[in-house]
Amino acid sequence: MRRALALARGVLGRTSPNPAVGAVVVRDGRVVGEGATQPPGQAHAEIVALAQSGAAARGAALYVTLEPCAHYGRTPPCTLAVITAGVARVVVATPDPNPLTAGRGLAELRAAGVAVEVGLCADEARELNEWFAHYIATGRPFTLAKFAMSLDGKIATATGEARWISGPAARERVHEWRDVYDAIMVGAGTVLADDPELTARPRQVARPPCHPLRVVVDARGRIAPTARVFQPDLPGRTLVATTEQAPAGWRAALDDQGVEVLALPQRDGLVDLPALWRALGDRAVASVLLEGGAALLASAVAAGLVGKLAVFVAPKLIGGAQAPGPLGGSGWPRLAEAPMLRFARFERVGDDVLILAYPREAACSPAS
Repeated sequence: MRRALALARGVLGRTSPNPAVGAVVVRDGRVVGEGATQPPGQAHAEIVALAQSGAAARGAALYVTLEPCAHYGRTPPCTLAVITAGVARVVVATPDPNPLTAGRGLAELRAAGVAVEVGLCADEARELNEWFAHYIATGRPFTLAKFAMSLDGKIATATGEARWISGPAARERVHEWRDVYDAIMVGAGTVLADDPELTARPRQVARPPCHPLRVVVDARGRIAPTARVFQPDLPGRTLVATTEQAPAGWRAALDDQGVEVLALPQRDGLVDLPALWRALGDRAVASVLLEGGAALLASAVAAGLVGKLAVFVAPKLIGGAQAPGPLGGSGWPRLAEAPMLRFARFERVGDDVLILAYPREAACSPAS
C-alpha cells in the first residue's frame, strides 16, 4: 500500500477533478503490475495496473488507495475490470466519497467472490485526496490557506518589508503545492506589493510543472493591466474576480489580454467570496491554494471557505506595534467567537517550522 500511495502522490495535480489513486498488483509476494490515475477521460489506476499485470492478475491481490469505482463515466467501472481479470483479493485504503460509488464498488467485488479488506493506511490515503472529498460533497474547491510569519506573529516589518520571512526550503514547498493545486489565489494588495507571476516552479519535482489557474481578487480594478500576473506570455490561465465597481475600460483591457474577467456580486464593497468559490467549482476547480494577503485570508476564514491552514513560522523576531499580522480586518472581538483550529502536524522545513491545522467548525464572522 505504501507503494500505491507513492504512485498516487506522483500524479497529484494531474488528475483533477478526479482523485489521485495508486494501485499495485501482487502475486506470490511479487509486484506484477502497478499504475496511477491518468488525466481525466483516461484510464484509472486499477486499469493501468491490471493491463501491466496481464494474465498474472488472476488469483493475485490488488492494493488500491481508493475504492474502485462502480459507475460509468468517461470510462467503464473499475470493479468490472477487477472481476474480469480474476483478482482474488482487493485491499482498499479508503471508501470512495463519491455518491456514485460510496460502497457500491466494495459490495460488487464481494458479491463476485472477491475478498475485500478496507482501512490499510487509511489516514494517509484520506489526506491525499481530502480536496476531492470536499469538492465532491460541496461542489466548491477545497482551500489550503498558507502564510509565513515570524515567531512573534508578523508577516512584514512596520515599513512593509516582507521578503523573505521564510527560508528557501519553505518557499520550495510552496512551489510544490502550487504544482498540485488547481488554482492559486491572491488579493489585489499582494499583487500591488509584490507583482508576482503566480506560477509553479518546483525544483525538486522531476515531471514538467503544472500550470494552475491564477485567480486575482480585485473588487475595484486597482491593479494595472501591466502587472506581471496579467501578461499573456505566462503559462496557464488567469482569472480576475471583480465587481461592477471596477471601471469598464479596465475590464476590457484585461479581456483583450486574454484574462477571464468574472464580475461577481459585492458584499460591503468587496467581492462576494462564497459566490467566487461557487463559480470556481462550476469551472471544475477542485482545489485552491490561497496565498493572501491578510484581508483576503481573514475574509475567507470568516466565510468558512478555508479547509486547511499551512503556517510557516520563521525563527526571527520583528516586533513593532504597526507591523502587520497574517489576518487583516477587524478580527474577532471576543475570544469565544475566535475560530478554533485542530493541529494536524508539525514539521521542520529548513530553518522554519510548518504547522498544518484544520478549522474545528465554521468560522464566526469577524466584527465589521
